[in-house]
Amino acid sequence: MAQSMSLRQRFQVWLSDHPDESVLRWIFGGVVAVTVTVLALDLAGMKGWLNGPEIPGPAEVRRSSPAFDLPTMMPSVLAPWLPGGDKRLAPVPQADGVLARPMTFELVGGGKLIATGTITPGISEAFAAEVGKRRDYIKTVVLNSPGGSVTDALAMGRLIRESKFATEVEAGKYCASSCPLMFAGGIERRAGDKAAIGVHQVAALGSAQPGLSRNEMSVAQNISARCQRYLGEMGIDLQVWVHAMETPHDRLFIFKPDELKSLNIVTATAAVTPPATAPVTPAPTGKTRS
Repeated sequence: MAQSMSLRQRFQVWLSDHPDESVLRWIFGGVVAVTVTVLALDLAGMKGWLNGPEIPGPAEVRRSSPAFDLPTMMPSVLAPWLPGGDKRLAPVPQADGVLARPMTFELVGGGKLIATGTITPGISEAFAAEVGKRRDYIKTVVLNSPGGSVTDALAMGRLIRESKFATEVEAGKYCASSCPLMFAGGIERRAGDKAAIGVHQVAALGSAQPGLSRNEMSVAQNISARCQRYLGEMGIDLQVWVHAMETPHDRLFIFKPDELKSLNIVTATAAVTPPATAPVTPAPTGKTRS
């Protein structure tokens, strides 16, 4: 008789022979087992342990969002200068190669200090050290950067002004996000043909949401006030900051050549001669230079 019982009947007999507490423990154990199995399969898919399409991990998902400078996207950034180009807002390209790395400094011929890469937090200290060692040789700070830390960009811009250096973005190069704040420090500011200079909201403002805390809002407003005051002191038309605040953090407002001049972002035309590339070794300290 017991052998002819169906699986359903056996389960019913088992339930009748067990108290409610045991049944609940059995159900809970089953739920846990199913959950663990699902999580294990999900992890296996993300790690590529299973055949079939790979599930993108969090880093891959983030890379699909606009970020900083990606050279392959530069034509999009330069759209306003291309034939028929009338785009005012370009997607923010992703950082790649040397532009994704912390900013480096190299003194080359003609008194040019080449500053290339991302303005990472604390990089202003390295810049100050470089200026301290080579101040007598530096005439122009040449920028190629996707931006980064606003605080460091402001500090480097002020040091550039105090040191009476010029600034330049060479032909076809890139200065965006917080980089124009550093560029603004030059006593003379030059931009080469099709140099891309663009602004957008700083990160603290670009992330503002209705639920932003009072402290976060205060920080964002303080950053905005500091940038406005700084640009005014550098002689830049504050319409530049209006364009920055109106532009979402995942877009860039690229200034056209006539705007660079009318807003006093650029004060002179960059030389058309090729940039010097040979590193310069300063004379030993204490020796007289001719």
